[in-house]
Amino acid sequence: MEFKLTSIAAAIILSPATFAADMEDIERLTVKGKYLSVNQSNSIKSPTPIIDVPQSLSIITAEEITARGITSIGQIIDYAPGVNTSQGEGHRDAVVFRGVRSTADFYLDGNRDDVQYYRALYNVEQVEILRGPNALLFGRGGTGGILNRVSKKAKTSDKFVNYNVSANTFGAYNLQLDTNVDTGDKSALRINAMYESLDNHRDFFYGDRYGFNPTARFELSDDTIVDVSYEYIDHERFIDRGVPTANGEPVEAFEEIVFGDPDNNYQTLGADVFRANVEHTFSDNLKGNFNAFYGDYDKVYSTFYAAGYNAETEQVTLDGYVDTTQRENMILSSNLVGEFETGSIGHTVIFGGEVINTKSNQDRYNPVFDSTDGDRETFNISRPLSFRGLTGTNAEGVTVTADFSDLNDDTHVDLDVYSFYVQDEIALSDNFDLVLGARFDSFDIEVFNADPEVLETRSRKDEEVSPRAGLVYKPQKNISIYASYSESFLPRSGEQYANINGDANALDPDTFTNQEIGVKWDFNDSMSFTAAIFENEQTSLDNDPNDPESFVEVDSDVSGFELQLQGYITDKWYITANYSNLDGENASGVELRELPENTMSVWTTYEVNEVFGFGIGATYQDESKVSTSATSPVLPSYTRVDASAYYTLSDKMRLQLNVENLTDTLYFPNAHSTHQVTVGAPINARLSLIGSF
Repeated sequence: MEFKLTSIAAAIILSPATFAADMEDIERLTVKGKYLSVNQSNSIKSPTPIIDVPQSLSIITAEEITARGITSIGQIIDYAPGVNTSQGEGHRDAVVFRGVRSTADFYLDGNRDDVQYYRALYNVEQVEILRGPNALLFGRGGTGGILNRVSKKAKTSDKFVNYNVSANTFGAYNLQLDTNVDTGDKSALRINAMYESLDNHRDFFYGDRYGFNPTARFELSDDTIVDVSYEYIDHERFIDRGVPTANGEPVEAFEEIVFGDPDNNYQTLGADVFRANVEHTFSDNLKGNFNAFYGDYDKVYSTFYAAGYNAETEQVTLDGYVDTTQRENMILSSNLVGEFETGSIGHTVIFGGEVINTKSNQDRYNPVFDSTDGDRETFNISRPLSFRGLTGTNAEGVTVTADFSDLNDDTHVDLDVYSFYVQDEIALSDNFDLVLGARFDSFDIEVFNADPEVLETRSRKDEEVSPRAGLVYKPQKNISIYASYSESFLPRSGEQYANINGDANALDPDTFTNQEIGVKWDFNDSMSFTAAIFENEQTSLDNDPNDPESFVEVDSDVSGFELQLQGYITDKWYITANYSNLDGENASGVELRELPENTMSVWTTYEVNEVFGFGIGATYQDESKVSTSATSPVLPSYTRVDASAYYTLSDKMRLQLNVENLTDTLYFPNAHSTHQVTVGAPINARLSLIGSF
C-alpha cells in the first residue's frame, strides 16, 4: 500500500481507516472531506444532498474525531452551533438543543438510544446533529434537536487492521482496534474494540470503559445487503457533580474540592446491543430498509452532592441517592423510498413505520444519616471532606454514618409505541422543492408504582400527529434558500417514562413548534456557508392553581440564529467556524437556564509539508443562568483555546498531539443546579500513535 497525502483532508483529518485504504479510497476520502465530510446526512433517511435539506444540521466524521483527539459527545458539542452541554449529574451525556435540555434525544443508526450514559466513539463513522423538532423522522422527543451516531459497518473487498493508542497528562489512556476481514466475495467481518482508563483533574476520579463491537455484512445479491451487529458495553466511572455557588457565581476557591463520597460516587453500566439491517433495491426508483434493534441495559448510579452551602460558616450540606435502572428496548422499523414523476413534477417519497416496546424498571433509595434521621447532613469544607465510605465527622464534630435505606420510588414501566410517517420531497421545478410530511404516533404507557406504601398502576395513551413542511428555492445549483415548519411532542411521562404520578397522567403532552429560514451556499467545491434564523415554542399544560379542575398553558420561547463556515481557504489551509445567538424565556419572562446568548467556535488546520501539520481552535461561551429563576446564579463566560499537531513517521504510522485549554483557563462550562457546577479541565495534552498493520 502506498501512503500519500493528497490534501489537508487526508493530512489533518486522517483516520486510522485511511492508512488501510488504497489510492482510490484516499482520493474518495479527500473529495468527501471537501464536501462537509459527507454530501448526504444518514439521519434524513432519503437520498437528499445537505444543500437541499430545509433544516440546520452539522456532521462530524470519524476522521475529524480522530484528528482532534475527541473522546466524548461533549467535545463534539463544544464546536457545534446552536447546542451546548449540560452536566447530566456527572453520569450521562446531556445536550441543550437550542435551549431545550435533553438526556434522551440520542440515536444510534436512527434507533432511539435513550438510556442515560456516556457514549463511546470508537465504533462511530460519523455523528450528526439535527437542530429543531424532528418528530416526523424520529418520533416523540427531538424537541430541540437530535444527535445520531452512525456506526461503522463491515466492508466487502477490503482488509485492514488499524489501531489508535493514546495517553494524556492526567494519566488516562485509550486503546482502540479496528479490523476488517473480507470473508468472501460477498461478505465481510469487522471488529471494533476499545479499552479506556479514565482519569482527570479532580480528586478521586477513576474509571474504565470496555467496548466490543463485531459487525458482519452479507451481500445476498446485487440488490440485497444485510448488516448485523453486536455490541458489548461495560462502563464504570467516578461521579463528580462540581462545586457550590456564592454571590451569584461558582466559588473559584473550591475548584479542587470534590463534594461527595469518594467510595459511593460512582456509575456502572453493562449493556448488550444487537442490531440488524436489511437494505433491498426493488428497482432503480424504489428502495427499502428494514431495521431491528434490541438493547438490554443494567445501570447503577450512586451519588452524594452539595445540596446547600453556607458561606459564613464555610459549611456544606450533602444529599444523595442511589439509582438502579434495568431496561430493555426492542425497536422494529422500516421504510420505503420511492422516486417517480407526475408530469413534470418529481417526487421522492418516504413511507415508514416503527414499533417500539420498552420495559424499564427503576428505583431510587435516599440515604439516612444516623445523626439527623434524614437524607442530609452538614460538614465543614475541607480537602478532602470528612466523609468517606458513608462515614464522617459532621460540622459539630460528631461521627456520623449513612445508609441507603429510604425508598424514594420504585417503578416498573411497560411502553408500547406504534408509528408511521410519510414525507414527499416534491421537485416543483429546477429551482423549487417542496417538502410535506406527517407522522402519527401512538404512545401507550403503563407504570406500576411498586412502593409498598403506594402499590398502584397508572396508564396513559397519547396519539399525536406531527407535521412538517419545507420550501427550498435554488437560484443556482450551489445556493439554496429554505423555509420550514415542524412540530414535535413529549409525553408527560418524561424522557425516562416514569413520571405520571400525581396529576401528571391527566396532562396532555408538551408540544414544540419550530419555524426556520435559512440559506446554504457552496462557494465552490471546497468551501460552504450556512445560516439559519429560527423560533422554537414550547407549550405545556399545568394545573390551574385557582381551579384544580382546570388547566393553564405554560409557554416558553427560544429564538435565534446560527452561522456555519467550513472548507478550504487554500489546498493546505482548512477552517470551520460557527456562531450562535440565542434568546429564550418562559411565560413569566424569566431567562431559560443554560442558554448562553452568544457561542462561537473556530478550528483551523494547516499542512506545512507532506509529513507535518498543525491545528488551533477556540470555543467561546457567553454567561448563562444555572436555573430558570430570577435569582439564579450565573455561569461566567469563558474562552477555551485548543491545539493539535501531527508528524508522519512512516507510510503506516503517525504521531499526534492534541492540547486542550492551552491557556490554562479556569472555567465552568455547565451545571445541574445551584450548588452543582462543573469545573472545566485545566491544560492537558493527549499523545496518540495512530497507524495500521
